[in-house]
Amino acid sequence: MSLLTIILNILLPPLAVFMKHGIGTTFLISVLLTLLAWLPGVIHAFVVNQ
Repeated sequence: MSLLTIILNILLPPLAVFMKHGIGTTFLISVLLTLLAWLPGVIHAFVVNQ
């Protein structure tokens, strides 16, 4: 995992997921989790972008 991906996972989780997986269900889940609460979005981004 690159330094850029780690920084994006923390600051903008949906963008990090979009860069790796594109628009799809994974991206939509990331957006939803980030809107509900920031921390679940970050955790989801780290799990998905391993």
